[in-house]
Amino acid sequence: MDGKDQTTHFGFRDVAVEDKQPLVNEVFHSVARRYDLMNDLMSGGLHRVWKDVMITALNPPRGDAPFALLDVAGGTGDIAFRAAKAAGRGFRATVCDINPDMLAVGRERAVKAHLDDRVSFVEGNAETLAFADRSFDAYTIAFGIRNVPRIDAALREAFRVLKPGSRFLCLEFSTVDVPGLEKIYELFSFKVIPPLGRAVTGDAGSYQYLVESIRKFPKPDAFADMIRDAGFARVNWQILSGGIVALHSGWRL
Repeated sequence: MDGKDQTTHFGFRDVAVEDKQPLVNEVFHSVARRYDLMNDLMSGGLHRVWKDVMITALNPPRGDAPFALLDVAGGTGDIAFRAAKAAGRGFRATVCDINPDMLAVGRERAVKAHLDDRVSFVEGNAETLAFADRSFDAYTIAFGIRNVPRIDAALREAFRVLKPGSRFLCLEFSTVDVPGLEKIYELFSFKVIPPLGRAVTGDAGSYQYLVESIRKFPKPDAFADMIRDAGFARVNWQILSGGIVALHSGWRL
């Protein structure tokens, strides 16, 4: 319930819009140090395949031509690092995340990967980006937009900071549409992931929120309408792994 209404979803709970961000912040403060490990455990490593699909769609230039990527809600740097490794010497990425704990993990990973000269980290809010109009060649957000209180505001900001001719890419959990898989997925989500979160991070509640938030996120066609409403053209999506994930795309023309 973004924009006009005064409430939104925090998992299955209705909360005031202004209360969601602090609640989300606490989730990621709690799990930051084990976030990437949990991604591997929850997805059986599939998140790596999904992210590779996103980087293939991004197709950053391999040469020396300048290319500026803004990766939003990408605190630990996974998307930015993958893009940097696929790109040429003119590539630079800015990771923008509202959570300082996630950013701290990302900065440490950048140094270890010797990518700190190509990937920078900035604390910021997806709804009010502190970047100039038309300043980036691409915008990516992976598994983060469902945590934004005002998704419509974040999409408008994405459009604002992109140069004409640039692309918006959003990787997000979606709606399983394969008979039989849906029941297995529901069982795994609600019966396995929260206890796994407790065992690995000491926090089941944060992962209960994460699986609930997936169910409250708009279906692909509804989210595509939101992307169009923000001004993007040639909007489409690609279903991955039977609908567990969708890669959404739009262009600022």
